Amino acid sequence: MAWFQLDPSSLADRARAAGSPVPTVGASVTRGALGFMLVSVAGFVPWAVFGRALHQVVGEAGLYAVCALVFLGLTGPLLHRLILGPGSLRRFNQVFGLAFAAYAVAWTGGWMALARVNDHLASVVGLLAGTALMGGLLCTAFGAREQWLRVVAALFGLNALGYFVGGEVTALLLRHHRPTAMLAWGVCYGLGLGAGLGLAFHLCQTQARALLDVPASPVEVAGAVHK
Repeated sequence: MAWFQLDPSSLADRARAAGSPVPTVGASVTRGALGFMLVSVAGFVPWAVFGRALHQVVGEAGLYAVCALVFLGLTGPLLHRLILGPGSLRRFNQVFGLAFAAYAVAWTGGWMALARVNDHLASVVGLLAGTALMGGLLCTAFGAREQWLRVVAALFGLNALGYFVGGEVTALLLRHHRPTAMLAWGVCYGLGLGAGLGLAFHLCQTQARALLDVPASPVEVAGAVHK
């Protein structure tokens, strides 16, 4: 069962009733990449610019919590149009808040389990654990479990690309200006995971887009307006 009225029929009914545009895969990936890049840079600012001061006041856990709150607060306004139809902001905040929290917990747990063994391997395992759980939750929310492998592949591949390219860029810039280097990592990370989110949301709504090719009855349209 889908969550938050994100099942294919509800999505298609609302989009049809409102005459909402249906974004292409390219538009979804672009919106995800550019929007989440802005979110990521803002989310990295507390760590990169105010990290030492915040660490003294709220500790390491508090610092990470501040960063997470920035991510959660800004992602919805910038990316909610990845969901078809009206009412997308509330639904995006609901599903993304749950999925991103699960992603963060799984990523941290996977990384910590192997950090003392091999930092690179720990990062890969953490990313895989986080994106697998995020992908599972997104597919469940949209009633699109058949897309799970494709969604996880998109999230993991693009997130890993942004994360590791960001690490290399940061290493090159650290000798010049530490805050700039850390924010550069935010740019790369945001582009990678954002592109993955754009593709993931597009895949999760495959059935809804297919239903939009089928004309709706007047009764269906009238019912969708009230959802």
